[in-house]
Amino acid sequence: MEQQELELLEGTVSAVIFQNEENGYTILKLDVHDEEVTVVGAMPGVAPGEFLSVRGRWTRHYTYGPQLKAEIVERRLPQGLKEIYHYLSSGAVKGVGKTTARLILEEFGEDALTVIEEDPGQLTKIKGISPKRAQQIGGVFRQQMGTRRLMEFLTEHQLPLELAALLRRAYGDVALEVVRNNPYLLVNEEFQVEFSQADAIALSLGVGHEDPLRLEAGLIFELAHNNLNNGHTFLPRRKLVEATATLLDAPAALLEERLDALVARGEAELEPVAGQEAVYLPALCEAERFIAQRVAEMSRAELLPPDGLDKLIAKIQREQRITYAPQQRRAVELAARRQVALLTGGPGTGKTTCLKGVLALFERMGLDTALAAPTGRAAKRLGELCSAEASTIHRLLETSFDPRSGRLVFTRNSYNPLKAGAVIVDETSMVDVPLLAALLDALEDGCRLVLVGDPDQLPSVGPGCLFADLIRSGVVPTVRLTDIFRQAAQSAIVRNAHLINHGELPDLRRKDGDFFFLGRGTAEDVVDTVVDLCRRRLPERLGIPVSEIQVLSPTRRRGTGTRALNQALQQALNPPREGKGERRFGDWVFRAGDKVMQVRNNYDILWREEGGADSGMGMFNGDIGVIRAVEKETVIVDFDGKIVEYSPDQLGELEPAFAVTVHKAQGSEYRAVILAALDGAPMLMTRGVLYTAVTRARELFIIVGGGEAVARMVENNRQTRRYSGLRARLAEEG
Repeated sequence: MEQQELELLEGTVSAVIFQNEENGYTILKLDVHDEEVTVVGAMPGVAPGEFLSVRGRWTRHYTYGPQLKAEIVERRLPQGLKEIYHYLSSGAVKGVGKTTARLILEEFGEDALTVIEEDPGQLTKIKGISPKRAQQIGGVFRQQMGTRRLMEFLTEHQLPLELAALLRRAYGDVALEVVRNNPYLLVNEEFQVEFSQADAIALSLGVGHEDPLRLEAGLIFELAHNNLNNGHTFLPRRKLVEATATLLDAPAALLEERLDALVARGEAELEPVAGQEAVYLPALCEAERFIAQRVAEMSRAELLPPDGLDKLIAKIQREQRITYAPQQRRAVELAARRQVALLTGGPGTGKTTCLKGVLALFERMGLDTALAAPTGRAAKRLGELCSAEASTIHRLLETSFDPRSGRLVFTRNSYNPLKAGAVIVDETSMVDVPLLAALLDALEDGCRLVLVGDPDQLPSVGPGCLFADLIRSGVVPTVRLTDIFRQAAQSAIVRNAHLINHGELPDLRRKDGDFFFLGRGTAEDVVDTVVDLCRRRLPERLGIPVSEIQVLSPTRRRGTGTRALNQALQQALNPPREGKGERRFGDWVFRAGDKVMQVRNNYDILWREEGGADSGMGMFNGDIGVIRAVEKETVIVDFDGKIVEYSPDQLGELEPAFAVTVHKAQGSEYRAVILAALDGAPMLMTRGVLYTAVTRARELFIIVGGGEAVARMVENNRQTRRYSGLRARLAEEG
């Protein structure tokens, strides 16, 4: 589709309809040649009376009609007595109303704004303005001017205007000065500016090609970028220097010098790990050290089991109407005798039975037990399996967002520990190093910890390969369940999952049971078949409602990626209809009835329970809901009974979820799963992705695609190497 060209509008702000002070999102009326036009976008601090030059693209709101979505905004101070009076009398400058504005103009004329900014003491000439009030008026106006000049800087360098509010929140009134002195700060996680763009700004401002500021920023960027995007906790010194030399086209010898300087200042950590010169970001190094020390201490601790343990386990078996297999009994006994234990195994090996047994045992021992998982859906599933309350690890730790630092903070920590005698964590393969360190920090001395998961699933999105490292270290007491129980073995989902995990092709020929393959040769045929399965075949023939079907794909792009699938599924399952609210954001139209996913952690967003019984804060990456309504500027989403209202500036946190990537589905379980598998990058068409997809299905799994693609995935046991020092540290501690 041809990209719409930017349109230019120039005029005076006649009214500000809405303005979010946190991020600067604004809805205003612009007077363009005596015609009022609605303009929306990030325009922090804009006030009536200002002259704006706006470049943007036209959109149409279903209620308010055409709007110009601003992408580039240039602000000009009001000029002439009429404009200045309109600006000051609008309330834009706190402490100045209509009467005061008139008196200021009578005294200073067209120099009024210059006086307010540069010499506010002169305002005391006006009756009723004290020296204190004069300085307050000047301070407010200078703050507004600081925002204006920051926006001008962002516009000049083609940066999103939303950054103005974020930068002011981080650095206050000196934000522009801070960024001018070090443009590489824009690469920080909270600002998310591409390094190449920050580098171009720095060079344009006179930073030299081999300036220490540039070289050190490149090293830190490579270190952080690889941690965040490739799962490493450290990089070998040689690889870090080589990668940065390529990034900056700079001499390796100079980078070696700057790396030593960073280490000397404590901005990077350098230490030997498993024969490598490992370079860490300090926070990750500290987290890894702490995990190794704390887990090793807990692993050495042998606790007194409750009196009559055998009778207690026998009673639990009778109550749960189960007889434990030897491995399962060992898992339950291990939880009774050790402070930390790992429980692992593939599908059908009885992890859930063990979980229930351990939880029942802890209850009999009088331990207040907390159940947790990395994602909301995984926590919900854990709670349902155990018939007990479960939460995400973030909620357990009472995570919040610190607006001053722009970072996460955990209310629960060593100074304010969890009031729990035991913690059980499911889906531990998804937990990264910083999160486990935070959890361990919040445990009281003597608190028991049971970590459950499947190390053959995809690793965590964040840094580290934590669960696998804990198991392979040999330090932590572990039970690996390997026996597939007879009832589970009757499931083709279970049988084929284990075949895939062992590098063998699943049986694609059978047309009965709960595992099916529908061969299709083109992307169009794959998409059409997936749509037909969701719209007609599964609901009508098997009685599985579309709400209990999840479509997965290894990839976002290409003809069978989630983007193409979502477009087709929305058109088939939730087409536009008169009276059905919708709102366009980017390339997607959010419509009442759409299935959507929260795609980043937001610890400040408010939710309320349906009916108003309870409320709270925080939605998390991977939470799936349905758009209940689109009202005016608000998209209202129902996340399993938690109702969240998204303002227009928050819609970037939502994505359509008729189809999601396999990575996004980690930790979730669905009644029926359809996997579109035809093409994709080799790094995505892997055995681990296929195994993870299959194990998301509870009752039915269908592959739609090519047999050759499935074979390639099974053969491709490509596991991107992650640099992690945890296993080596545990071995040293153990």
